[in-house]
Amino acid sequence: MDNKKFFKEAKYGMMIHFGLYSILAGEYEGKRMGKTIGEWIQSYFRIPNKIYAKLASKFYPSEFDADEWVDIATKAGMKYMVVTTKHHEGFALFKSEVDSFNVVDASPFGRDIIKELSDACHKRGLKFGIYYSQALDWHEENAGGWDASELNVEGMHWGNDWDYPDNSKKDFSEVFERKIKPQVKELLTNYGDIFSIWFDTPWTISEKQSLELYNLVKKYQPDCLVNSRIGMFPGIKFDYTSFGDNEIPEEFKNVEMLFETPATLNDTWGYKYYDDNWKSPEEIVSIKKHLNERNINYLLNVGPMPNGKFPKKAIEILLEAKRIEDKKE
Repeated sequence: MDNKKFFKEAKYGMMIHFGLYSILAGEYEGKRMGKTIGEWIQSYFRIPNKIYAKLASKFYPSEFDADEWVDIATKAGMKYMVVTTKHHEGFALFKSEVDSFNVVDASPFGRDIIKELSDACHKRGLKFGIYYSQALDWHEENAGGWDASELNVEGMHWGNDWDYPDNSKKDFSEVFERKIKPQVKELLTNYGDIFSIWFDTPWTISEKQSLELYNLVKKYQPDCLVNSRIGMFPGIKFDYTSFGDNEIPEEFKNVEMLFETPATLNDTWGYKYYDDNWKSPEEIVSIKKHLNERNINYLLNVGPMPNGKFPKKAIEILLEAKRIEDKKE
């Protein structure tokens, strides 16, 4: 079965946000982020890179078990997994030869989390997808977001203008050629079959650069699906549409193309220790049914704790939702 057909029939996937932000867990210097999404904590508090980068020396998810993550996703009825390989903070969860700010070279953990997850997914028959922030990278002076026409929620800046305030000196093509394209190539060539690549927040990246990325993906993995957030241009190439975060369309009848709604279990993507606003298992079942009836996949997120374990409540909700769904069939 080709990936487009599989995607159309899959209906349900697991997204995972994991990174240095998981260590802070929504709090910095005794102050909480409130309801703001946890993976944006560096921008929210405008934490300088020289301070934020030190979190890498504390990144040691001692209880991380790729097989356990895959087992939970499988038992919950998910058909594919999408994991953050590099979020906006710039820290990669894989071994990169082009940038040392990664889990193998910069952290005491020293293990390639993406390799272990890829192996575990392929072993269990769970399709393996990756998230990669192709434009925003707060670790980099020349990364995108500085030219955004609006701020993110609660006034957060898309690009790093706290360390690098002079936008006139920024050249996105520099980081695009030096880091972004080479890392995407690494992901496509070192981790076996990639089911999908989930790009995000395409500020600053040009139409030409978006097309370069799309062609790069298809060069190394022709069957890998590319989502619509690769760019913000009318003529961009992509394979499926990612709706807005937690967007639940009402009237929707398109059955020809591929669609997916990325959604959270509580109010955050990256782990926040005090976010207990969980959706109930019944809500999960209801939302999934609503989306699936409209030909939309439900990509439901889990934010692992700093030790690498899924929050107990998240596991309980996912497994109970599966039991409820099974009883209705």
